[in-house]
Amino acid sequence: MSDRTLPDEFENINEAVSEEWVSETTPYERVRHVIAHTYESVSVDAIADDARTSPKTARKHLNVLANEGFVVTATGEHGGTTYRRSPESLVVEQAADILEQVSTDELTTRIAEMRDQLSSYQSEYSVDSPEELAVEQTNQALSESALRNEASTPRQSRNGRRSAVTSHSRTPPSRSRMLSASLMVTVS
Repeated sequence: MSDRTLPDEFENINEAVSEEWVSETTPYERVRHVIAHTYESVSVDAIADDARTSPKTARKHLNVLANEGFVVTATGEHGGTTYRRSPESLVVEQAADILEQVSTDELTTRIAEMRDQLSSYQSEYSVDSPEELAVEQTNQALSESALRNEASTPRQSRNGRRSAVTSHSRTPPSRSRMLSASLMVTVS
């Protein structure tokens, strides 16, 4: 690796890009851009710094965005107001993106197909959702695995010899054991 130094025109590239952004956008646009990528609550000072504007100007625009439902406010640890993008605005944005890419007729068709598929799951597997089916199948697989492991585990017999427990001599697991195995499975 060489110890080359950057040419002078590249030394302040971040400053140049920042200055260009400030000259080509309004403070409102910059604040909206910053908060559009803010998913954790932050102070007005942090947003103002990132948006290259004053805290007073940032607060004014954040309040407008909050009134529009684009921003959620909260009280921070030290009593100040914090800001983050509202989850609802993300849903609206995603819906708008979908509508740009897919026609209303195609969306209606896809929704009908999904409903048919859910009905099929419900009638075929007696479950309300694919997630419920996945949980049931996982629980069944875990139970079968546990039974196989117990069946192949050597046990100490009365005469001191180790012997394998056969599956036909094993009673089914108790309901509480099945419930505890099902509690180990979570669906996110």
